[in-house]
Amino acid sequence: MSTAMTDARPVRDEDRLDMARLDAWLKGAIAGLEGEPQLRQFQGGASNLTYLVNYGERAQVLRRAPAGAAGAGAHDMLREAAVMAALKASYPYVPAILARCDDPAVVGAPCFAMECLPGIILRRDLPPTLGLDTAGVRQLCTNVLDRLIELHAVDTSQPGIAALGKGEGYVARQYDGWTGRWQRALTEGTDACEDVVAWLGAVRPQRDTRQCVIHNDYRFDNVVLDPVDPTRVIGVLDWEMATIGDPLMDLGGSLAYWVEAGDEAAFLASRRQPTHAPGMLTRREVLAYYAERTGTDIGDFAFYEVFGLFRLMVIAQQIYRRYALGQTTNPQFAGFGEMVRYLGQRCRAVITTGGSVR
Repeated sequence: MSTAMTDARPVRDEDRLDMARLDAWLKGAIAGLEGEPQLRQFQGGASNLTYLVNYGERAQVLRRAPAGAAGAGAHDMLREAAVMAALKASYPYVPAILARCDDPAVVGAPCFAMECLPGIILRRDLPPTLGLDTAGVRQLCTNVLDRLIELHAVDTSQPGIAALGKGEGYVARQYDGWTGRWQRALTEGTDACEDVVAWLGAVRPQRDTRQCVIHNDYRFDNVVLDPVDPTRVIGVLDWEMATIGDPLMDLGGSLAYWVEAGDEAAFLASRRQPTHAPGMLTRREVLAYYAERTGTDIGDFAFYEVFGLFRLMVIAQQIYRRYALGQTTNPQFAGFGEMVRYLGQRCRAVITTGGSVR
C-alpha cells in the first residue's frame, strides 16, 4: 500500500529535471504557487515518468515520457491530458488537468500537470492496516470492477470523447499495431513467439463486441482508494492508452495482471497486485460478474485472454529494450527479459488449454 505522498522517492539521476524551467512554467500556468518546488518521483510506473511537485502544502503530479521513448502513439502525454479533460465531466474519477506543456525544452518532453489525489494505491499485497476482512476484500474487488463497468457505459457521442474512436475494426487494428510493436521491440535472444502471433491472427474475432470508452491499463495500482473507506474508489490513473474500443479487449488486458492464489509459481512470482487475497474474485468470477452487470455475451474468451498476455509481453519487451540499449538504468527493468520469456510460455499454455477462464 502507498499514498500519493509516501510512494514518491528521490528522483533518479537519469530522470532529473531542470528545476528553474519547471518552476517558471508551473507558476505561469497554475495560479497561486509560491516558494521553491520540491520534486520527488513516483516509483510504481514502468512506462512514463511521474513526479510529485510540492509547493508547500500544494501538491501537483507531473507526467512526461521517458528518455528513448519510441513508437507511434506511445507516451503521448498531450493526448493523455486531452483524453482526461474530455472524460472528466462524465467520469468523475479522472484527476483534473491543471496545465499542459508542448515545449520539450521545459522538462525534456511534452508534459502535463494534474491534481494529486490524497488516497491509497495498492501494490503487491493488501496491508493488514486496511482492516479488511474477506467480505471487505470482496467489496473492494467488486467496487473496482464497477468503476470499469461505469467507464464502459460512458456516452461516446459527447464532444471530445467521440473523437477518440476510429470506428469498427478495433480488434484488427490492435492486432496489427501490437504485433508490429513486438517485431520492432525484439532484442537479440528474445523468443519471437511466432506461433503465438500466428494463433492470434487466425482466431481473432472478425467484428468488435461493441464500441465504448476503454481504459486499456485498468488494474489495482492505477486506482486510488479512499483513505477513510479503502473499499471506495476515488480516482483512476494512467489514461495514456484510453480510447474507444472493444470492452472485452479492455477486460482481457486487465486479467493479464490478475494472478490467483492457485496459479502456478512463476505467475505468482510475477504478481504486482493483491488479486490472490481471500475475498478477491477469480478470473472466471470476474467474467461472470462483468457479464451479469453489463448483459455482455462473453462467449469464447481465449483470444482476449491471450491477447491481454501478449500485449503485456510487448510492453515488457519495449521497456526491456530501452534497458538493454542503455536508455534507462532503472534496476527494476533488468528482470523484464525473464518476464517476457514467461509471458510467452503462458500465452502458449492458455492456447493449449483453451483459456484459463472457461
